[in-house]
Amino acid sequence: MSIAYRPVPNGRGGRLAAVPARLKPASSTEVSAALERMAQSAEKADLRLLTKHFLAVLEQRAPGRSVEVRVPPYAAVQCVEGVRHTRGTPPAVIETDANTWIALATGALTWPEAVDQARVRASGERTDLSAYLPLVG
Repeated sequence: MSIAYRPVPNGRGGRLAAVPARLKPASSTEVSAALERMAQSAEKADLRLLTKHFLAVLEQRAPGRSVEVRVPPYAAVQCVEGVRHTRGTPPAVIETDANTWIALATGALTWPEAVDQARVRASGERTDLSAYLPLVG
């Protein structure tokens, strides 16, 4: 489940409440174009598109709610089977920046390299994403 929110009526006099919105993978055309532009320079729109796309792909390939993967300021998802988390901080959290997440997702960087270089912060069980990466191909 993503952490992006969208307003919806809550049944209490028309007020709005936050409901989790699911991330959706981008089209292959959009992803290819963004990756080509990223080879030249990282634009915020491309970082946002690719980050959300690859988080959505991870969420589909590793369904569950035991690990939260955060890529601020763009998005976060809960994934990987295991202990279900419902409130507060999940028992396992991974956080990284957009450039590192995209490098991991495309295979330009491996999970062990990212951990060794302190490019990801991971705490808790099931935070080794090696089995799910890369997300392309």
